[in-house]
Amino acid sequence: MKRLPLFKLLLWMSGILPLPALAQLQVKDLRCMYTTNPLGVETMRPFFSWKMEGKTQNLQQTGYRILVADDSLALVRNNANYWDSKKQTGQTAVQVYYQGKQLAATQKYYWKVFIWDNKGKTAESSIHFFQMGLPALADWGAARWIGYDEVVDSLRIAPHVHLSGKKSWGPRLNVLPMMRREWTIDKPVQSATSFISGLGHFEMFVNGKKTGNHFLDPGWTDYDKQAQYVVFDITSELQQGNNVIGVMLGNGFYYIPGQRYRKMTGAYGHPKLIFKTVIKYTDGSSSELVSDQQWQTAPSPIIYSSIFGGEDYDANKEQKGWNNPGFDAKGWRPVIITKGPPRLTAQLQPPLKIMEQFPAKTKKEIRKNEWVYDIGQNCSGIPFVKVKGNKGDTVRIYCGELINKDGTANQKATGSPSYFNYILKGEGTESWQPQFTYTGFRYIQVQCIARDSSKAAPVLEEIAGLHTRNAAATVGSFSCSNQLFNDTYQLIDWAIRSNTASVFTDCPHREKLGWLEQTHLMGASVQYNYDAASLNRKVIMDMLESQYPNGKIPEIAPELTVFVPPFDESPEWGSASLILPWYHYQWYGDREILVTAYPMMKAYVDYLLTKDSMFILKHGLGDWFDIGPGRPGVSQMTKKGITATATLYYDLTILTKVANLLWQAKDAARYTQLAAEVKKSFNAAFFDRNKMQYDSASQTANAMALYMGLVEPSNRASVVNALVNDIQKRNNALTAGDIGFRYVLKALEAGGQNELIFAMNNRDDVPGYGYQLKHGATALTESWQAYESVSNNHFMLGHLMEWFYSGMAGIRQRTGSTAYQQLEFRPQPVGDIRFVNASFQTMYGEVKSSWTKEDGVFTLQIVVPPNTRASVYMPGSVKPILTGSGTYTFKSKI
Repeated sequence: MKRLPLFKLLLWMSGILPLPALAQLQVKDLRCMYTTNPLGVETMRPFFSWKMEGKTQNLQQTGYRILVADDSLALVRNNANYWDSKKQTGQTAVQVYYQGKQLAATQKYYWKVFIWDNKGKTAESSIHFFQMGLPALADWGAARWIGYDEVVDSLRIAPHVHLSGKKSWGPRLNVLPMMRREWTIDKPVQSATSFISGLGHFEMFVNGKKTGNHFLDPGWTDYDKQAQYVVFDITSELQQGNNVIGVMLGNGFYYIPGQRYRKMTGAYGHPKLIFKTVIKYTDGSSSELVSDQQWQTAPSPIIYSSIFGGEDYDANKEQKGWNNPGFDAKGWRPVIITKGPPRLTAQLQPPLKIMEQFPAKTKKEIRKNEWVYDIGQNCSGIPFVKVKGNKGDTVRIYCGELINKDGTANQKATGSPSYFNYILKGEGTESWQPQFTYTGFRYIQVQCIARDSSKAAPVLEEIAGLHTRNAAATVGSFSCSNQLFNDTYQLIDWAIRSNTASVFTDCPHREKLGWLEQTHLMGASVQYNYDAASLNRKVIMDMLESQYPNGKIPEIAPELTVFVPPFDESPEWGSASLILPWYHYQWYGDREILVTAYPMMKAYVDYLLTKDSMFILKHGLGDWFDIGPGRPGVSQMTKKGITATATLYYDLTILTKVANLLWQAKDAARYTQLAAEVKKSFNAAFFDRNKMQYDSASQTANAMALYMGLVEPSNRASVVNALVNDIQKRNNALTAGDIGFRYVLKALEAGGQNELIFAMNNRDDVPGYGYQLKHGATALTESWQAYESVSNNHFMLGHLMEWFYSGMAGIRQRTGSTAYQQLEFRPQPVGDIRFVNASFQTMYGEVKSSWTKEDGVFTLQIVVPPNTRASVYMPGSVKPILTGSGTYTFKSKI
């Protein structure tokens, strides 16, 4: 874009008068451990955060005071019997750690905060709470793991075996049990809290009603080491007199039976449950209800369940009223006492939920009593049906991302066969959806099968796709005048949604595994769009649990199966153990996660250094799924040594920063020296001083060297030119893959080449985002080429999302800042873009950037949240405009 070398900036305040209610200083969005009113806090030093609100410009917090009590009424009177921080001066409003009395398991605590601002005003928050979990195994008291039956030791397969296992193992079908416990309450209840872990997954009922709206609780973990438990407040669900707790259990990743498709086969054990409810009465007394031999169990109507292969439900096996008081359970048997994972931790990441329903948009009959429905969106989820028919009739459902030439659901790339069976009880209209599995799909193929061929087949009255995902709040939005970019944003967003579960999965169907490279490469895109803080923490803890004694980090965490090389460990994947904690600290100001992860970080770097040859690494997958002469897979265009060694160098620079932050001076000096050695070896091995480029001008090679600081300052301009030249000689087409493409975007952005980023991605004639959309994709595909033979809902290539926010909208964080307290706005009016609107919620509040380009005038409007500051760089200017909080409008000629 041609710009005047000199221009006049016209700056004025917005002049919008705030509403009277918003003119006052307020303190909102109080959180403990990233969550509003969390249940199950386990640390004795929980951290707090809050946001200031007020329309006064340049608003800064000058002090705060936190009060914590075990009685909300006492807190109304400012009687903080557990902690009174007293007035603390400063702007700190993120990661403020509790420093009061010892906290007790299961207890609820109330807190509020006072803040002072630089305008002489004070604000008091409403009262919030946090409830402690069961941080020690002893806190579970008399609760025991209970089950219907158990796997004998000789048939236990953990970790799982990749793929189908031995034929001699057979189908390995198991009972999916129901469990119940009836008891009496004879006095008024003040509060009741349940702590429950059901493996693989559970649904809990109180007096016949499902508790909560979660899906696939608890989150996936390495069950040989730990399991998560979930906390529910069931106070309102209890009644005077008889009460019943009912639980249904599913297999999940805990037990994967034979039959049908499976990515892996194994058995940590048969489904089991541990449970504890603490009831407090209005008279000051309390009681506990725990899982023990007094519980009863029976098979559920779910007769098959596999996290990969689908689920079958026989409605004729239902036992009406089984989870209500007064049910006759004489046909049930006592539970067995069994063993479970050695450690239990609270599920503090958001649960999975059903987030959206897609009714069928089209219907096509492919043969008699068989149809294919199109819901219009490829997403993670489960089918839902309403059907009417005779007792014993079956509705069989196949889900697929694509359709075959004959119109049937295509499962070639998602795992085949995988299907769902619902067997009717013949009592009017019946509704059903799977409970303990999910898949990825757009198309639903339905067979309506009559038990008696002389009678009519069952009639489908309604069908829909239920989209399931992690319930992390949406915190960002983006739109612009370019429809292809808006569609690309949605394409990437649907891949993020579909692969955000209790781990960040690669795909929602054939694998569902937590491949680690995407956590740091896609992390920036995710944090602009979703509140991923607590899920990031869970992923980091999964990596800690998965680390080997020699420091190795596998490519997946939890490591539910052990892959063979090169899929067992690759530096670009394992280095998530350093990069994600560091990024998380930058995004959310979470210093504690660095303290927790620091031993893991050091151990992994030490492991990598045992694999090097003169400070060069050569193993791993490299730039996975790049575009080369052959089919995508292992890196084709870039030597493995480049991506692996560049990542090692980046690890060492991060570790140096973390060591300094944690006052580990000796460590910092060591890692500084090691980084220098790696940089020297990298440049000696891969830099062509004659051509001033890396590795035959590989896009990934040049970009990673630039982004990670391996290029000598005097050579940066030349290497940027080499990167640009390679892209341009390919007619602005990309070649970088899973590992390299984010770094291509970041290197071009830093090198002032945003117009080239626009040109590369504003097209549909070569493999890329537009190409995928042109070929019918509604979620990001695994390959740039949108091949049908691979996943068509994949997480790993969505890096352009980050550029939409940081490049086009220009919302960034100043170097050295954390939690976006020091902002930068560097909007890029590229190509023919006429306007951009973007916003996202930081730990301090909502940031907005909106701009228009019209008649040679560029107009930028920004919102800077209270307690933060911003540097604004208008297009073509190198001198920033400094602002405090508020809404501002800027204009310039372009």
